[in-house]
Amino acid sequence: MAERGAPEEAAAFDPRVTPMRPGLGGQPPVVRHPRDGRAYEVAEPAAPLRHAPSPDAPLDTEALKGERVTVYETTDEGWAWGQLEADGYVGFIPIGAMREPGPAPTHKVAALRTLVFPGPSIKLPPVETLALGCRLAIVRDEPPFAVTAAGGYVPARHLATLDSSEHDFVAVAERFLGAPYLWGGKTNFGLDCSGLVQVALTACGTPCPRDSDMQEQAVGTSIAYESGVSTLQRGDLLFWKGHVAIVRDQATLIHANAFHMSVTAEPIAQAIARIRAEGSELTSIRRLERPARRG
Repeated sequence: MAERGAPEEAAAFDPRVTPMRPGLGGQPPVVRHPRDGRAYEVAEPAAPLRHAPSPDAPLDTEALKGERVTVYETTDEGWAWGQLEADGYVGFIPIGAMREPGPAPTHKVAALRTLVFPGPSIKLPPVETLALGCRLAIVRDEPPFAVTAAGGYVPARHLATLDSSEHDFVAVAERFLGAPYLWGGKTNFGLDCSGLVQVALTACGTPCPRDSDMQEQAVGTSIAYESGVSTLQRGDLLFWKGHVAIVRDQATLIHANAFHMSVTAEPIAQAIARIRAEGSELTSIRRLERPARRG
């Protein structure tokens, strides 16, 4: 099952979230401290964080506009090795996708996707397309727009203040139905199973790590599962090795998956049987302490 998963070998320090370099001459690995790095912020709508400093390297995750990054090293080829502030993920980001930190973000994109215009007219060619979760510094209102510190005009109804939260993370996930499956993705241009969970929970103010094995350890509490699905509730998370799905109701779930190559809703029993046939059994079910609700 080609899904988002854990490393095959456990390490004393998880290299996905530890800025660590191999030791020299048989010495132990060196873990970098944030004070050793330099602060940047993502300037592009979405920046790839890759496993190696190459455009052909696997996409581990994406950093969205306005996200802060601690950079420890740079290469002559235009790559920065650093750590994302939001979830701690470590990897390589194109230097050109970042800039020195500007004014602190005040708002976030609350729509699945929005456009940034160069002036106060929807007839102007947009200069950017931003995804849910992008962060912006808004300096003034010019209804129906909000104006960014960089001078961009964003539909105000597509924004929310940073301290606001959605109430139903399942409803947030449902907005991605039909989005393509993309390993490492976090926008409706493409995302993977754990990216969908992370984006949806983050929109509701619930901290969430990036990968499914991390989520299985950190999010919610484990509940028992016997033979049927009647005990499941909206918002429960179903975990397999390398995969996670969100319970939509007692009969259906929603997940980004490589079988359909999209974010799909399907019957729970059917999904469990199909994934079992591929050689994977449910490993756990997690229930959030604060149950999801419609709203």
